[in-house]
Amino acid sequence: MTRSAVGQAQQVDGEDLVFELPALPYETGALAPVLSSETLEIHHGRHHARYVEMLNRLLAEQNFTAHSLEELVRIAHASGAIGLFNNAAQAWNHVFFWESMQPRRSRPGNLLSAAVAAAFGGVDALRERFIAEGAGHFGSGWVWLVSRRGELGLLSTHDAGTPILDEGTVPLLTCDVWEHAYYIDHRQDRAGWLAAWWDELANWNLAEVQFSASLGHGDGWRYPAPVPALVK
Repeated sequence: MTRSAVGQAQQVDGEDLVFELPALPYETGALAPVLSSETLEIHHGRHHARYVEMLNRLLAEQNFTAHSLEELVRIAHASGAIGLFNNAAQAWNHVFFWESMQPRRSRPGNLLSAAVAAAFGGVDALRERFIAEGAGHFGSGWVWLVSRRGELGLLSTHDAGTPILDEGTVPLLTCDVWEHAYYIDHRQDRAGWLAAWWDELANWNLAEVQFSASLGHGDGWRYPAPVPALVK
């Protein structure tokens, strides 16, 4: 028998495990017109899928083990395993990005709204700061709304950079500012993409769960655990 094409992630009770590519939490046409079906099919089905495929292949080749993708991201970064880190972090970042969007407009709840007001002066002010942070980021990366033990902040990370490297930081929302995330639908208008994302797609229900986790209530969102690899 041979291993599956994506290789093994680790072994538990003699079984090879792999990290999967999670399905989108909505249909590919559900985010139109902000994001088209074409964009989601290419971005999720090709770009994101490639990160997951490479992640599992590198895990097999380098004999890394981890019980969760979050743990693996930190181990790979600390050990200087650049290729493994890039693919693991991008797999994590992308799923959190998909979860950061929903087809229906939403708004922060009372608890999060109060924290936004304290940190930024209100949701409208946060919107402008978020768009400016992402639009001003040079090159490829991500813009994040994060909580550090209940104190909100904004940051942008380059390439595969991710706030989960800091165990005291909990991401609430992220928007992808790699050009392939928006070019089909918005061309080079990154600020327009960020504004449309914020106004139409930002998933404040996820942000509420994450904010609560940052206050010590629950674990928050985590990447799905690895599963047994299929063999032929």
